[in-house]
Amino acid sequence: MADSAANVQYIKVFGVGVYGVEVDSQTRCRHYRQLIDVIAIKCSCCERYYPCFQCHQELTGRAPQVWPAAPDAEPAVLCGVCGHQLRASDYLQAHNCPKCQALFNPGCKAHKELYFEV
Repeated sequence: MADSAANVQYIKVFGVGVYGVEVDSQTRCRHYRQLIDVIAIKCSCCERYYPCFQCHQELTGRAPQVWPAAPDAEPAVLCGVCGHQLRASDYLQAHNCPKCQALFNPGCKAHKELYFEV
């Protein structure tokens, strides 16, 4: 499915493009709207940030490709509160953003295997 779907949204969060469905300025989306839902994850298949796997699925028609465990040089997670970008390994060890201290939703790590090879 192309990005021409009616519900596609593209916004810039601290200068970084984020795709999703009903995305707010801190990367919350239609699927995850709690105060602590403030990250977007760069999908390795398209190199685009999405707030969640459901946004990726809805907008592309497929599940996101999982990041391999070894490549950890580039940022894979965006903090929607301050715009700081984290490597996957740093995000997986964190409970909050190392730059602004914003709390991350601990429930996100319950489905980390959808994004990262662990």
